[in-house]
Amino acid sequence: RVAPISEYPALTLCLLGSSALSNWSLNYINFPTKVVFRGCKLIPTMFIATLINKKSFSTLEYICALFVCLGLVMFAAADWKLAPDFNPIGLILVSLSVCADSVLPNAQERLFKLGSSRLEVTMYTNLFTLIAMTVTTFISGDLVGVVQHAMLDRTLALYMAVFTAISYIAISFYMLIIKKFGGVIAVLLGTARKAMTLVLSFLLFPKPFSWLYVYGATLILGGVLLASLYKRMKNNGSSSQNNKNTSHVMQNEEMKLMIKSSDEENLKSSEVTT
Repeated sequence: RVAPISEYPALTLCLLGSSALSNWSLNYINFPTKVVFRGCKLIPTMFIATLINKKSFSTLEYICALFVCLGLVMFAAADWKLAPDFNPIGLILVSLSVCADSVLPNAQERLFKLGSSRLEVTMYTNLFTLIAMTVTTFISGDLVGVVQHAMLDRTLALYMAVFTAISYIAISFYMLIIKKFGGVIAVLLGTARKAMTLVLSFLLFPKPFSWLYVYGATLILGGVLLASLYKRMKNNGSSSQNNKNTSHVMQNEEMKLMIKSSDEENLKSSEVTT
């Protein structure tokens, strides 16, 4: 461990809020709405970067944010239209979880600047979050309740074990895809995963359907995908430019060394001739 322990409470609070608030919101909204809202970190991320870091964005990125906003409005309208017990508290909770999720990368970047590795940050953040969630769910009685329920219902225990195993495999494969094929392919697959999650949710667990879900999901996933690809291409462009600058500097240094070596050889030749 490189970073001091005192740096981790902020990350733990963000991760705890992100996970707890998104699960709490399912008491008021359906699962597809939660998935879509959770995929919309683009808007709070841009807001935080503009407010704190005074960062400006391109016209394309603002258009993508507009698409995402329109898609969210359509999804919320579909929920309000179809769900008789629709409660806006669910949208507030999932929005707060997205805000916590968007602050998390900025807090992680602070630790990376202190010299921490990604493995260290991931392990300690999840470890402290596990401790915090265990304590809070024990106090609320949810932990004891779910353990008792899992002991009575073996199917639930099996689902929990399968979910944990699949999550680990999925994360491992995702990191491997980034390493082997690059970030663009990972972004495309991540967007396709969200779309597949929405489709399977409606197919496996039938629920009231509206075409507003389709239109909203198309705008949201399209806006997020386009913004992610644009950011990736911009980063690749800046890195290639840095590589070119580095190459030019190295070439200049090599030319200087060659000239210096040539001058030394000429000097030695003149000395020999003398």
